[in-house]
Amino acid sequence: MRRLAPVIFFCAALATIPAGSRADCKNDTICVDEIRNNGDVELHARNLRDFPITYTLRVYARNYSVAGPDTVTRSLDPGESQKVMFLDAREGGNRGYFRYSYKWTVGRKDAKHDNEHLYALPYAANSAYRVLQGYGAGFSHKGREKYAIDFDMRVGTPVHAARSGVVARVVESHSKGCWDDGCGQYANFIVVLHSDGTTGEYYHLDLDGALVGVGDQVVRGQRIGFSGNTGHTTMPHLHFAVYRAVDWGRTQSIAVRFQSADGIIERPRSGARYRAQMD
Repeated sequence: MRRLAPVIFFCAALATIPAGSRADCKNDTICVDEIRNNGDVELHARNLRDFPITYTLRVYARNYSVAGPDTVTRSLDPGESQKVMFLDAREGGNRGYFRYSYKWTVGRKDAKHDNEHLYALPYAANSAYRVLQGYGAGFSHKGREKYAIDFDMRVGTPVHAARSGVVARVVESHSKGCWDDGCGQYANFIVVLHSDGTTGEYYHLDLDGALVGVGDQVVRGQRIGFSGNTGHTTMPHLHFAVYRAVDWGRTQSIAVRFQSADGIIERPRSGARYRAQMD
């Protein structure tokens, strides 16, 4: 169970400034720079973070001709800025109007996952927990969440990194768990960016349940937090999956394999209990 509520940023402007620029920045992560020249406007996307992100931007324009598609999805490397689109002012364009919306997420849309890689189970060595929902479970693991796993864990159970990487996002300020629409906004989570551009994501953590911060390097098997019951959830558990960025701030889960104490797990099954390998 994950189901985060989407957040889309909007910006609107009248083309009344003949030259200059302005920037619309959100969450200290991505800026959209508007560069104006004689009524024309260039939109540039700028990544403020030390990790790659993928964004989608859509523009709505009146009295402008948009060069190319009006919706783009691209990835930005750390610190990279790139031209997104050009708005060509038509005759009378000084009274033109445009607005745009955009959304971002961690990772690259062209990430190529190594399907031979073996992940650790996301809990302490020699511990075993029951799988509430395995791959393709019918309750809530459908569509983009098809390859997510829910582990039955009490609140406060230590969570361990399934793969090494760098911490890209941490939220640990919530204490609420519920099943109504919009409850996803209350989820505590940790997002770890892997070397191949995919992310390992750990959801429903406890209040103040993170032991790592953004920018920290973590290694496979390291304790990174504590499970909880926050966000879109009906009971305490850990939601874990590996994701690839797609569009509009969304991600697509990827099927991965795990190394357990009893061998390789190709497809985690609902109801099964898996023991983590000893260090």
